[in-house]
Amino acid sequence: MTEQVKKLWPELEWIKDQSLREKTAKTWEKALERSVLTVEDLEKIPFTLLCGPGLKVSFMAHKRCVVHIARASGEKMNEFFASDLPVDMDILISGAILADVGKLLEYELDKEKKAVQGKYGQYLRHPFSGVALAEECGIPPEVCHIIAAHAQEGDLVKRTTEAYIVHHADFMTFLPFKSRLIV
Repeated sequence: MTEQVKKLWPELEWIKDQSLREKTAKTWEKALERSVLTVEDLEKIPFTLLCGPGLKVSFMAHKRCVVHIARASGEKMNEFFASDLPVDMDILISGAILADVGKLLEYELDKEKKAVQGKYGQYLRHPFSGVALAEECGIPPEVCHIIAAHAQEGDLVKRTTEAYIVHHADFMTFLPFKSRLIV
């Protein structure tokens, strides 16, 4: 695991299974190798291009918030429903960390170094590219399912409990920015 990815994702340490932790980190390493974006860019670029100009929440602020919300939700679900609806915390955390890894391939930087959707992103949305990167790194199908099902594409499949948690953590930290009522 590179120092760059360790610094970007201290939450990797929450994954108890060392093999899954290393594969999750490797997926981010591959994405960074193939992206025009740097770690520094991820701390600056907006987390979505769908809210228009002026969005100040960075990609990493959003991503880390999703991971923290997903973890807290999984812990509470295990506290209250463990015997009826157990949540695999390693699968959940890995899936939350990897849900938007494919976005690194969607973005390009324009002449002003502003993040814009690139040609790749016009043809393949991040759930597809994220699953491809994850499978290349040996990520298990339970985590790939979370990556594939976390966005709108997942509305067409039956989600696991972990996928529902990541989906809702992601959308609860996105939709208010997209459709907030300003009074």
